[in-house]
Amino acid sequence: MSRRTPVTSVTSGPYAPPTPARTLTVTSADGARLHVEVHGPQDAPPVVLSHGWTCSTAFWAAQIRDLAADHRVIAYDQRGHGRSPSSPACTTDALADDLEAVLARTLAPGEKALVVGHSMGGMTVMAAAGRPRFREHAAAVLLCSTGSSRLIAESLVVPMRAGRVRTWLTGRVLGSRAPLGPVTPLALRVLKYGTMGAGSARHMVEACARIVHGCPRAVRHAWAGVLGTLDLDHGVRELHVPTAVLFGTSDLLTPPVHARALVAALPRCVGLTELPGIGHMTPIEAPEPVTGRIRELAGTYVTGADSPNSPAGSPVTPVQQVKEGA
Repeated sequence: MSRRTPVTSVTSGPYAPPTPARTLTVTSADGARLHVEVHGPQDAPPVVLSHGWTCSTAFWAAQIRDLAADHRVIAYDQRGHGRSPSSPACTTDALADDLEAVLARTLAPGEKALVVGHSMGGMTVMAAAGRPRFREHAAAVLLCSTGSSRLIAESLVVPMRAGRVRTWLTGRVLGSRAPLGPVTPLALRVLKYGTMGAGSARHMVEACARIVHGCPRAVRHAWAGVLGTLDLDHGVRELHVPTAVLFGTSDLLTPPVHARALVAALPRCVGLTELPGIGHMTPIEAPEPVTGRIRELAGTYVTGADSPNSPAGSPVTPVQQVKEGA
């Protein structure tokens, strides 16, 4: 049995949750209440951040801390996560409803933003791709460490040959109802193996563990079932705004095959960023490259030459593989 040892409290540094300029509660289509944070100057170009399964707004701490200096950063807790109460509706349609509600409440009519989704947050974007409010407000999209279908079948978390047995075991592992318990050294090792690259520093793993272990197990189990049967391939084809893809080469949860499938299917892909040795938790494991890509896309499509408000746009950037170190 693993002995519990103290884990450094995240009270300073890049992973300490920043204080928002304002917070608000947004009501979704079915009445679900969502905790929303707004950081940075109100008149700055907007960036909307949608986190993944078992995470919260705290997952984006490093990005928020950097971007809020000159961007209006809007981050929200998915239903049942962070400070958003749980809801009986656990569907991709509900995720799309939630994103639309956040966009409508935090942006002026017709105002454009860069929308960034990590893991289930990226799936949220795909689910909302054809929605009117999404199309009204999305200038461009960044999909981080995500996929549109076959998540369980393609997962590499269970180290064995692909097939029905691995798929069954993976579903059992990811959909487990077991409590995660306290953040112990053993828990850190398990989390690091499943979600992060081998070279991830301890403070990164600790920050991730505190977020993931804070997710209620009933919420974790319910959304695991949704992800297990996910099929949003049609949503990818509906993403007609400029969309970039970013992934870690050591991602076991959504391996590189998903990123390449997205690039092949997107109507308007504007870049593929490959992060060698990085796992699934790219915003925490590689904060500088992720933040840099957000800045680049916001500068191009929200405030730059390709902005919808610009008198003339430049051609779409061809797909490139950009290899960046952690």
